[in-house]
Amino acid sequence: MRALAGLIAAAILLLPAAPALAAPAPVASKTGEASVYKARKSWDRYSPGKRAYAKGTLLATNLNKESIPPLATVKVTGKAYDLTKGSTCGYAVFRITYMKADGSLPFKHRTIRDCTYKSAKNFTFTDKRVYLVELKVCSEAKHSKPSINCLYEQAWKVLYSTQ
Repeated sequence: MRALAGLIAAAILLLPAAPALAAPAPVASKTGEASVYKARKSWDRYSPGKRAYAKGTLLATNLNKESIPPLATVKVTGKAYDLTKGSTCGYAVFRITYMKADGSLPFKHRTIRDCTYKSAKNFTFTDKRVYLVELKVCSEAKHSKPSINCLYEQAWKVLYSTQ
C-alpha cells in the first residue's frame, strides 16, 4: 500500500504543472460546520480563427484533500457557439482526468457540438472524483466526434486542477 502511494505521488510530480483555481474556500453547512468546499470559475475560449466560441462556469465541490491526488466533484455549465455561416460546426471538447477505484488517472472526453450559426447550444454535465478539467474549442466539418486535428493540434486550456 505504501509503495502504491509512492507511485501515485511520483506520477503526480510528472504531470505538467497547470494553473489551478484559487484554493477552495470552506463554506459553512446548515449545521455551521465548514465541511463543504466550493470553487467557482467562469471561463471562455475561442477556436483558432474565432470560428467557434464556448463560455460557461465550472463549480468544484466536495474536495477530498485526504485522497492522493486530491479529488473533487465538478459541474460544468455553458454554451457553445458556431460562428460560421458555412457547413462547419463549433466543438467544445472537455478532457476530464479522474481517478478510478484502482488508483489510476485516466481521462475521458465530453464533446458539445453546435452547427447553427450564432445560436447557442446549452450544456451541463457533472463528474465525480475529478483531478483535472481541460478545454479545447474547434471549428470543423460536422462529424459525430471531433477530428484528430481538433484534439491534438492546439493546446488545452486548464479550467480546473486540484493541485
